[in-house]
Amino acid sequence: MRMMYRATALAAPLLLSACFGEDEGATVRLSGETMGTTYHVTAVGVPGDLGEEQIGAAVEEALAAVNASMSNWDPNSEVSLFNAARTTEPVDISPEFAHVMAAAGRVNAISGGKFDVTLSPLIELWGFGPKQPGEPVPADAEISAALEHVGQAELLSLDGGTLAKRDPLVSVNLSAIAKGYGNDAVAGALRELGVENYLVEIGGDLVAAGRNEAGETWKIGIETSETGSRSVEMVLPVGDLGMATSGDYRNFFEQDGVRYSHLIDPTTGRPITHRTTSVTVLAEDGMMADALATAMIVMGEEAGMKAAEANGLAVYFISRAEGAEETYVKKASRAFEKLRDAR
Repeated sequence: MRMMYRATALAAPLLLSACFGEDEGATVRLSGETMGTTYHVTAVGVPGDLGEEQIGAAVEEALAAVNASMSNWDPNSEVSLFNAARTTEPVDISPEFAHVMAAAGRVNAISGGKFDVTLSPLIELWGFGPKQPGEPVPADAEISAALEHVGQAELLSLDGGTLAKRDPLVSVNLSAIAKGYGNDAVAGALRELGVENYLVEIGGDLVAAGRNEAGETWKIGIETSETGSRSVEMVLPVGDLGMATSGDYRNFFEQDGVRYSHLIDPTTGRPITHRTTSVTVLAEDGMMADALATAMIVMGEEAGMKAAEANGLAVYFISRAEGAEETYVKKASRAFEKLRDAR
């Protein structure tokens, strides 16, 4: 018997009752749907000449632009048209697409290939993409065939404003980085309007700046890794940073008593099997936090911590203890501890 689990929200702002004074501007809260999930925007101390309608229009415009460029679900998006082009000739891409691809390349290098935007053949093969799977657990031969079209470092070439495939069948999937970039795009739109204090969250990933309604640094709760639990593991002050949490405990399927995570290792073609169950990353922006959270959980705590320390990354790992499925071991990188303790 096969069961699917797909809840995705992994972090949430803690609500505070205090608020800015009337002379310091209003608070505007917006929410809606985007990228197959939900978004929430809180803008604090909004300038008096700005209304909710104007802010909402700027947010929607920013999100629409991200989807038009990076949505794998829209057949007319920039990334979908690139995927559909069966050519190895360089293709001109937008500065925004190039910016995200450059970041994806950096995370691919940091992770030793464990973060990979050409993962689509394996995502679909394991039944976590838009296609409905046939046999839920693919055969070795199917995995090997899919792996022939996976490997962004070898199969894609970014040169300034052009992107080229070395394999005409390779495709780009930005689901592990686009939400974070979407947060950054909305944040940029708010700043252009003169909003300096905000929290932007898309599907559990977020970016925050300035202060909340209490005049304090934004406080974010990280969920525990226990399946079926919605309790808070830790409260983090997050200011002028992006934050993302990636976990293996809300999106998986079970068959014949075996659990298969949606997190697939691009180097093996199979779901991860190590004991790390949740990773939270704090980074300079939402895009890098989003991508690094995926990279670190695929790597696992041992390899991920080495990469985090070598690159000065703020990462918090939660792993199942050996021989005790309901006991968890928690480790933070030095950069994470510094940010946690200083804010």
